[in-house]
Amino acid sequence: MSLKTAKEYIESLRGMKTRVYMFGEKIDNWVDHPMIRPSINCVAMTYGLAHDPRYADLMTATSSLTGRTINRFTHLHQSAEDLVKKVKMQRLLGQKTASCFQRCVGMDAFNAVFSTTFEIDEAHGTRYHENFKKFLTMVQDEDLTVDGAMTDPKGDRSKAPHQQADPDMYLHVVERREDGIVVCGAKCHQTGSVNSHWHIFMPTIAMGPEDRDWAVSFACPTDAEGIYLIYGRQSCDTRKLEENADIDLGNKKFGGQEALVVLDHVFIPNEYLFLNGEYEFAGMMVERFAGYHRQSYGGCKVGVGDVVIGAAALAAEYNGVEKASAVKDKLIEMTHLNETLYSCGIACSCEGCPTKAGNYQIDLLLANVCKQNVTRFPYEIVRLAEDVAGGAMVTLPSEKDFKSDTVVGNSGETIGEICSKYFKTKEEVSTEDRARVFRFLENICLGSAAVGYRTESLHGAGSPQAQRIMIARQGDFQGKKELAKNIAGIQDEKK
Repeated sequence: MSLKTAKEYIESLRGMKTRVYMFGEKIDNWVDHPMIRPSINCVAMTYGLAHDPRYADLMTATSSLTGRTINRFTHLHQSAEDLVKKVKMQRLLGQKTASCFQRCVGMDAFNAVFSTTFEIDEAHGTRYHENFKKFLTMVQDEDLTVDGAMTDPKGDRSKAPHQQADPDMYLHVVERREDGIVVCGAKCHQTGSVNSHWHIFMPTIAMGPEDRDWAVSFACPTDAEGIYLIYGRQSCDTRKLEENADIDLGNKKFGGQEALVVLDHVFIPNEYLFLNGEYEFAGMMVERFAGYHRQSYGGCKVGVGDVVIGAAALAAEYNGVEKASAVKDKLIEMTHLNETLYSCGIACSCEGCPTKAGNYQIDLLLANVCKQNVTRFPYEIVRLAEDVAGGAMVTLPSEKDFKSDTVVGNSGETIGEICSKYFKTKEEVSTEDRARVFRFLENICLGSAAVGYRTESLHGAGSPQAQRIMIARQGDFQGKKELAKNIAGIQDEKK
């Protein structure tokens, strides 16, 4: 079986023994937990659309390993066209969920680890590349969701991994056996961890000889002995626990997810090792993964941005100001910013080139420019959306107030009737519909969905300075100086 259905994916999670903790307690039925299920629905959409003939070209691909039809989220990019289709697929899913659909980190890890292991084997005579190909073949054949785990807690960030007072601040090897290794540590802010069948763990920084034990990459089942997940909370998340909550949730069906992944003496068999002490390749793996993931944001955040723009336009219409020139101008500016992000995602894809291993890598400079823009433009898009919507987006009474039959005042009206009366605008627009679009914008701009759009746009795939470092490294300032000297007629003096 190469393509799971959405239902089969959800049922496959029920068969796992994943240890999930929230609010200090173990969650046994996490698949149906109201705070977690919306994020599972997001991942399920990546399975569902793969069975829709309208989207088959974007959602599926032909495996370079087996020749079988697979979900594109498990694919090794074989051309610049594949890289472009990836971005278009991500925009589509952003439009369908208005949230984070969580499989991108695994897809980006696949492509980074595939090419890096090839070059490690070339240098050291190891068998990591064969290990990885066997692992990925299983992932493709079973259509598994795999989380790419890179971000360590880091402890004192002025110190290297081997200098930390607590060695667990970076995931590391604590024991090497003939049949594998034992690891301890954690990975933070891990998107889609609870919803993943497996994890790929990678280093988070370039490393030196003394960091050999921390230079490790491997695959591991999410429910392996010694792994447990502490669910990250989000703003307004407990609204999902309220009875009869619907309007107040904004995006009721879909949502993002993050977790702290803790590894407490977890055994990793040799067959799932992709890096084990070859410290000089840690930086390559980090750089390649970061490049792919920064490309991703030119697709997923753009799709969510499409929905934000649509919601802002609806709010303007419901408020009766859709014809105002100032409102039109704001919607145009939002669209301009969003399409600029998309252009960057497409550009770094079109300029992609093959790696030594044969899969395609994006243009790293343009990918970092893409993500640098993503750290800025969504904030302006959100600001403009809030401007268009107005203050009611954050001052609206609760859904229970709108439905309350409690009588107040001298008029004999209920609280529900009063709320419906005073939040009414155009005759043809229901107060409930207006409330729904306000709550949706609140959720996506300020609430739990902000992790999948606004805040994640800043910190996901590396904070702004991380991209600036890569832009400085790849900007070829010396080459540009030579261009200027040639045109200006400047000749270097012979020494």
